[in-house]
Amino acid sequence: MINGSDEGRFLDTVRGQAKNFASTMSLSASSNHKVIIIDEADNTTHDVQLLLRSNIEAFHKNCRFIFTCNYKNKIIEPLHSRCSVVEFSIKGKEKAEIQVSFFERIVGILEKEGCDADKKVLLKLINKHFPDWRRTLNELQRYSVSGRIDSAILADFSDVKVEDLIKSLKTKDYPTVRKWVNANMDNDSAVLLRRIYDGLTVSLGGPSIAAAVLIIAKYQYQMAFVADQEINLLACLTEIMVECEFK
Repeated sequence: MINGSDEGRFLDTVRGQAKNFASTMSLSASSNHKVIIIDEADNTTHDVQLLLRSNIEAFHKNCRFIFTCNYKNKIIEPLHSRCSVVEFSIKGKEKAEIQVSFFERIVGILEKEGCDADKKVLLKLINKHFPDWRRTLNELQRYSVSGRIDSAILADFSDVKVEDLIKSLKTKDYPTVRKWVNANMDNDSAVLLRRIYDGLTVSLGGPSIAAAVLIIAKYQYQMAFVADQEINLLACLTEIMVECEFK
């Protein structure tokens, strides 16, 4: 097992650890092959993926490779062609059943912890973050400090005033843009960029819309590996402020 967000980002890991494991015979005579699982493979570098391409072919008789990822578009096409792509999507009746099961689970947790909760709000929260149960539990943990879960927990992004940001970008008011970023970093960066994009599409004209799309895409990609998300978002907005013309 190799963590693609950690040691899996380094070429030496693939050259050494993975290659040595894949090239040796199994100690069990009944085993047909070994298996290397690279978790979060979408966070590995381009060079690592290129090296894995050749390893899959070199050791195909002795070893199998499994890649798990959230964004399959970050996996290079040569690896796609060498693997069977299995998507774990949840739809329709199965989705409803899982939501009900999780709802019953969190109701039990909240009752055990002595935290009062509006069940209609819990249902909306589950639907909002499905299937990210980790995010749902984190939000409940954060709001449970007050002793009650109410509709305030659903207001995370309702307070994100993109219109105010667009005005500051238009007037090239960098200090205000910086304050906006600082005030909204409690929200998910990916969702913030999406809301900013939606706001810009009605505020930009001509080639500036295309320029903004390219800028946002670049910084959205960088979110996967930058250390400071606040600086990354601020850099994105600064480039938009400099490069784009507003109506």
